[in-house]
Amino acid sequence: MSSRLGVALAMTSVLLVVAGCSGGNGAAAPSPEPSSTAATSSVGATATTTPSTTPTTIAATPTPPPHPVSIEALAQRTYDGRDLRLGQVLDRNAAYTRYFVTYASGDLTISGTMNIPVGDGPFPALVLNHGYIDPAVYTNGRGMMREQDYLARAGYAVLHTDYRNHAESSDDPAAELELRLGYTEDVINAVLAIKASGHPQLDPERVGLMGRSMGGGVTYNALVAMPGLVDAAVVYAPVSSSTGENFDRWTRADPGTDPLSDAILDAYGTPEANPTFWGEVSPVTYFDRVSEPILIQHGTADESCPIVWSQQTLAALQSAGADAELITYDGEPHAFEAAWPVSMERTVAFFAEHLTA
Repeated sequence: MSSRLGVALAMTSVLLVVAGCSGGNGAAAPSPEPSSTAATSSVGATATTTPSTTPTTIAATPTPPPHPVSIEALAQRTYDGRDLRLGQVLDRNAAYTRYFVTYASGDLTISGTMNIPVGDGPFPALVLNHGYIDPAVYTNGRGMMREQDYLARAGYAVLHTDYRNHAESSDDPAAELELRLGYTEDVINAVLAIKASGHPQLDPERVGLMGRSMGGGVTYNALVAMPGLVDAAVVYAPVSSSTGENFDRWTRADPGTDPLSDAILDAYGTPEANPTFWGEVSPVTYFDRVSEPILIQHGTADESCPIVWSQQTLAALQSAGADAELITYDGEPHAFEAAWPVSMERTVAFFAEHLTA
């Protein structure tokens, strides 16, 4: 049994207890006391009114706390991303210097890499959210390497976060069972760490997000959990904005055949049996909160994340009033090939438009 699956099973009993504590019903409001009726005046008569002496009271119905594994719980959390530290120089060229970095995400330390362009700055900053790579084989800064290079050469300071449980980041044993929502915490704190750093080459007023595949879903989560966090966002070949669809495609298995799938289903139920829970962990449910412009780029030949997911996401974003655009690329696979250069030109143009001083 892999360490990932063993940890998930170990956490199941804890999550089941937590999940069972999310409900609650308020007391019913009592009927108000009847008010007295004013006497009707007539010609030559004096009208009198007898005021009620008993105040009307209506008991407030308490709002139950959100499920601890939910977008709303993320939205209500207090974030204090801080302590962005530039460590060892990993590379230096004529365009930028590449650093090993760490920052604080709650009680955890998250590692990553940062490319800072040559010059005084301050430069607009981008936080890059990579797609799924098995944490057992993941190494610092892995994923989106060509994007990191391209964007730094275009004049952006680029922080690529490793997420918890990856590379030199702190471990979070509950991450898988909590549907990786902790990755969203790490991304929000990455942005806040940049803004709080005081580094003279980083512009805290011009920050954007960019995510690929699973990182696209992390980007959606961050936008709905903390509106106004960044100025704009770009996602490439993103997963579905319905978390249940992602679970069904990659994690769900027949009962008894996969310990992680069993643990998640035991804790939360299936998407069809418990649509309330799965809706509350899906960013699409909260798209009315999105305040930043979003550019989605997706290939029609994507074998991993069907393009229909981005089409549905675009429709939901626009229906909710968000400023969103989808650009499709005929024949492009999940990782983008021939169209990658033009897609990056559009990405840079999009950020240049929206990350303004």
